[in-house]
Amino acid sequence: MLKGQLCTVRHLVTADLNTFIALANDLPSRGDYFSTHFKSPETMRREFMQNGFVTEDSELFVIEDAQHHVIGVITHFKSRTPVSREIGYRLLEPKLTGRGYVTEACKLLVDYLFNVHPYHRLELLTAPENVASVRVAQKCGFQAEGTLRQSFFINGRYQDVTVFSLLRPEWEAQRLQMLQAITGKGGL
Repeated sequence: MLKGQLCTVRHLVTADLNTFIALANDLPSRGDYFSTHFKSPETMRREFMQNGFVTEDSELFVIEDAQHHVIGVITHFKSRTPVSREIGYRLLEPKLTGRGYVTEACKLLVDYLFNVHPYHRLELLTAPENVASVRVAQKCGFQAEGTLRQSFFINGRYQDVTVFSLLRPEWEAQRLQMLQAITGKGGL
C-alpha cells in the first residue's frame, strides 16, 4: 500500500470488487478520452479470482480517498521496450477532478516503480486535448516527446496521443531537488 496525504494506492481486495465493477463499467463517467468498451461483471470477477488483476505484464491498483472510498484506478503495464513501463490512470468519480488525487497517485506509483524495479523509463500516453491528464504528466515530471497520430480508436474515431516520458536520472534529480528544498541545503 502506498500512502499519500490525499489518497492511498493499493491493490483491489474482494470487498471492493462489486463497487469497482460498477464504477469501472459506468460508461457516462468515462468522458471523451476513455473507450466505451467494457467487460462483463462475471468476466471481471473471474479475472480477479485468477490473479487479482496482477500479472507480469500489468498490475492494477485502486486509488482510495481518506474516507476509504475507491475513487480511481492506476496501472502500470508492459511498454514497447523491456526497460520501460507505461502508466495509465482513470478517476472513477468525475466530480473529484482537479483535486490532486490522480497527481498524487501517479507520484506514489512513479516512486514505487523506480525504487523497487530496475526500469529506466516510464511513459504516459494521453490525448493532447485532455488538459487534466497532460497536467498530471507535467506535475509528475514527465516530458512530452511527441505525438502518435491517430493511434487510438476511442468512441468511434481515431485520436492523436501525446507520449510523455520520465527517465530514471530525471526522477533522481527531482528527488534530490526536493530533498534539498526540505533540508534548506541548496546545490553548489
